[in-house]
Amino acid sequence: MAQESGDKVVWFLAGAAIGAAIALLYAPASGEETRAKLLDKANEGRDLLGERGRDLMERGRELYSKGKGMADEAADMLERGRKLVEG
Repeated sequence: MAQESGDKVVWFLAGAAIGAAIALLYAPASGEETRAKLLDKANEGRDLLGERGRDLMERGRELYSKGKGMADEAADMLERGRKLVEG
């Protein structure tokens, strides 16, 4: 579910960037001004996506750590149960 949310955000940002680029292409400005605006917007988008990617990676690390801890705990309980059964 968290992955779906992240995918939606990425697609929304990509759509917004494309829309902004198209709007700038049709804006009454010189080619040089338009290229500068496109470059600025591309850099903003890249920075925003980079931040989002780092957030997703950190969340993935947290989930991995939590899962590993749960697996270790389950292995310990299994071992204790085995020792109880064996006497």
